[in-house]
Amino acid sequence: MKQKKKGYGLLMILTIIFTLGIISTLIPQATASKNCLLGYKAHCTFTPISTLFCIILAGAICKIRKTKFTVQEQNKL
Repeated sequence: MKQKKKGYGLLMILTIIFTLGIISTLIPQATASKNCLLGYKAHCTFTPISTLFCIILAGAICKIRKTKFTVQEQNKL
């Protein structure tokens, strides 16, 4: 059975926020002022760069959450 340390929930919320950021940067938006680097008017004009940045942050937070904030209980026999 795995136990979660204090702070696990905060890191989970950050992961969800960055995942939503990944999705929102790719959404086309006709009212955008400039084309993104991929050639269409997206919600974020720095679309491929900001998407990769959010992917890296979400992945790093997942790794930290898994290694530092989850404790494996030892079986007592």
